[in-house]
Parts: sequence; C-alpha cells; structure tokens
Amino acid sequence: MPTEELRGAVGTVAGVETVLWDGITEPDPRIEVCVPDYRDTAQALRRLGELPSVRVVQTQLAGYDGQLELLPDGVTLCNAAGVHDDATAEHAVGLALAVLRGIPEAVRAHGSWSGLQEGRRSLADSRVLVLGYGSIGRALAERLTAHRAVVTAVASRPRADDLVGQVHGVVELPALLADQHVVVLLLPLNDSTRHFVGADLLAALPDDAVVVNVARGGVLDTDAVLAEAGRLRFALDVTDPEPLPDGHPLWDAPGVLITPHVAGGTTAMLPRMASLVREQLAAYVAGKPLRNVIRAG
Repeated sequence: MPTEELRGAVGTVAGVETVLWDGITEPDPRIEVCVPDYRDTAQALRRLGELPSVRVVQTQLAGYDGQLELLPDGVTLCNAAGVHDDATAEHAVGLALAVLRGIPEAVRAHGSWSGLQEGRRSLADSRVLVLGYGSIGRALAERLTAHRAVVTAVASRPRADDLVGQVHGVVELPALLADQHVVVLLLPLNDSTRHFVGADLLAALPDDAVVVNVARGGVLDTDAVLAEAGRLRFALDVTDPEPLPDGHPLWDAPGVLITPHVAGGTTAMLPRMASLVREQLAAYVAGKPLRNVIRAG
C-alpha cells in the first residue's frame, strides 16, 4: 500500500501481509497485490516490471485512461468504482450552484457591496443533463432531484431507470441539448470520447447554459470552450492540459470557474477506499472473484 494511513484504515486481513510502497522507493519483490498512490498511479504502473510476483493492481481512481498500456501481461487491473461517487457528485452540485448563483462574482467583489444580478437561476426547476449515467451519474441525479431539478440522463445506450425514468442513448444527445440549463460531464476518457464535447455540441446549447466537467479534461475540447466562453459558462474540475499551466487562456476566459481536480479527494475517500481494499484482499486470498475488474490478467 502507498501510505501508512491507508494501511491503518484497511487493518488486518487474514492471510495478508501488508508492506508500504509509494511507487518511488525500492519495492518489495514479494508484492502480489499493488495499490498505487492516488496522486501518481502512473509512476507505480511504470515500475510494475520490478514486481515479479504482482498479480493484481487495485487503483484508487475511478478512471483508467492511460493505465492499460502500462500494465504487464498477466496482471489484473481493478479500479475504484464507487469510492468517489458521493464526493464527485457533491462537487458537481457545488460547481453548478456556484456558477448559477454568482459566487465567483461575489468573491471577486468582496469588500464592496456592489450587488449581484437579481433573478439568478436556481437549481430548482432547472433542466440538468447528466452525460455519462453510471454510478457517479446516479449519485449526482439523486442530489439534483433533491434540489428539485429536472434531470435528463444520457448513457451509451437507452434503458429504463427507477430514479430518472428513462436513460437516453448518446445518439439522442444533440436533440436534447437545446433546452438544458446545465450539462454535467461524467464520461470516461478513451479514444471515442476524447473531445467528444466540442464545438458542435456546445453550439447546440442555449445562451448562458452552464457546462460542468468532473470527468476528465480531454472529454471537453478546450479550444471550443475558449470559443464559447462568455456565451456559455463553464465550471471545470478537470482541464486539458492538466495541470493547467500558469498563464493559460482558460484562467482568464469569461465565465470559467476552475478547481484543481479535487472532486474526489475528500474525507469520504479513505473509509470507502479502505473498505474496497479490505474486500479485495479477502477475495484474493480466498480465490474469489474481484470487484471492478477492468482487465483480467
């Protein structure tokens, strides 16, 4: 495990000896299950060749873009699906509320009772489209419906859903955008979704709509964002490139709020991650199937 904090939270698992490895120091060659550091998973993956006994990598990330190509043959990759659902959904709601209610403008005007625009949009009665309706999307929809928003869910394929009623297929997306007040991006990043939200889809949104990206920066075309900034508003927890360099045009683009990829890194993470690792280790020792398998070794 990468930290003493995580090892302590996981506790004792019968049949398992835990050792610390941060992906930088010399690894213990006996390691069979590797949990990379949350902040630099790729660093550990690049060094898996130094672990002759490794059989499973359990990451602390929901996304797995850029990881499979670093994985040696015969090694199983599991992600942290479910761990970040609540925190990411909270952050998405927070970003949407901040932009809708003018909180960035209030911060910039601090020290002067300048008065903000009245009649700002509430989440209540707003139409919010969730693009990428997986476990995080459902967690987000639960919070949005509690705010009395009207939620439209879009996924790769249409299906019925007990929470939102109907999940629309992605082929329907262009026709759904014209009357949305907020769009939240939760797509995974892969070859088919890179820059999926670009000039055409942004152009289909009405003036003053808010685009929230808590997925991966590459899902949203940065050039298209810069072209639409001002007509549309954006709240981005992830960017392309990332980290966003000092002086990048996004920092000064009108109506763009940026947080530095912090949606999942909350107090909710450690107990949920520890529970997943504990469950995975017990299953590994018992020879039972693992959860969240992205690629079987």
